[in-house]
Amino acid sequence: MTGRRNPGERRRRMVEAACELIPEVGVNGLTHRLVAARAGVPLGATTYYFASLDDLVAAALTRAAEVTEEGLRLWSEELERCADVPATLAALTADYLRERDRMVTWNELYAAAAHRPELRPLARLWLDGLTRSLSRYAGARAARAAAVFVDGALLYSLINDEPLDAESLERSLAALLAMDAG
Repeated sequence: MTGRRNPGERRRRMVEAACELIPEVGVNGLTHRLVAARAGVPLGATTYYFASLDDLVAAALTRAAEVTEEGLRLWSEELERCADVPATLAALTADYLRERDRMVTWNELYAAAAHRPELRPLARLWLDGLTRSLSRYAGARAARAAAVFVDGALLYSLINDEPLDAESLERSLAALLAMDAG
């Protein structure tokens, strides 16, 4: 069924289009016109389904957060199966750092949340979820420090041409995760 006959599908296409555009143009560069063109819907559909551009941005960032939550679930499962948490976490992080669009979107969420308090719970999903996952293998302070380090590695990768290598990530994560043990 086409988006014309299926309002839920049309709305979904607009949210997905906004998700695709955010890494390209940023939250501040997103417009109704760009979203409509990417989604293949009339321009008026964006204001029909979303009361404001802020609502459309929030819907796209919510969808990005849902994808992130699924990723965190997969990371948790991988960590549960592994024998070496720092090495596995470093490998997962190194893989993630190669997904530039996801990193840019998450950074855009952080920046938007700095100005829009209603987005802060979404922005905290990654850090809080990773901290919870890591707290199974380290103390609360160490788990938070490792999660913050992974966040910092994301920012480092966004502004440098080359992300941190897995070996550097592993050494740092091993030290951080062991800090409550001593």
